[in-house]
Amino acid sequence: MKSSPSTQQFIDIENIEEDVVILKNSGLRQIVMVSGINLDLVSEEERNTTLHLYQNFLNSLDFPTQFLIHSRKFNIENYLKNIDELEKNETNSLLKNQIFEYKQFIKSFVEQNDIMSKMFLVVIPFNPISLMPKSGLFSFFNFGKKKEDKTDKLNTIAEQEKQINFRQLRGRTDQVIDGLQSVGLRAVALNNEELIELFYNFYNPENTEKEKLAILNQTEQKS
Repeated sequence: MKSSPSTQQFIDIENIEEDVVILKNSGLRQIVMVSGINLDLVSEEERNTTLHLYQNFLNSLDFPTQFLIHSRKFNIENYLKNIDELEKNETNSLLKNQIFEYKQFIKSFVEQNDIMSKMFLVVIPFNPISLMPKSGLFSFFNFGKKKEDKTDKLNTIAEQEKQINFRQLRGRTDQVIDGLQSVGLRAVALNNEELIELFYNFYNPENTEKEKLAILNQTEQKS
């Protein structure tokens, strides 16, 4: 009897390391979280200036980028816990009752309305061309060497090549971040932990967000 394929077989990600997503086809990706600007709240002159700067930023890129908006149901469990704590510690009976009524209102409102959180993301790609020597030629010039020596040399070459590719990708990421900041947007590359949490949420759409990404809080506070 055939076993059911695991979820991992349908995910294109091979690994996440050094803040870089490594795909199964060896492609590399970094993901930048970006703050938003509500253009409806600024003057027409400021809006036109922002759009002009954004157009200049896009025209300056000589590599493809992907822009995403990730919307998820907002998790208010921690917020409700804080309200419970306030209610528990409140000694004034009138205030205690008001806190209770407010808590019930929030619960009812969330049950009847989908409260969504949005994240604005930019995906920066780099698809490396391997410079690793082909095994046949490599074996010919290293005839007589121990297998362990050959493996160590191949691993060293692979690691050096990976670091070169990572630097190329990070150069692109820095260019994107600088360009977005010139528009007046705050942009930060996600680290390993944040990437893992982000993809967990991507691949578990039936669940609400476990919690806000810490970096999202920073982005909102400084935007």
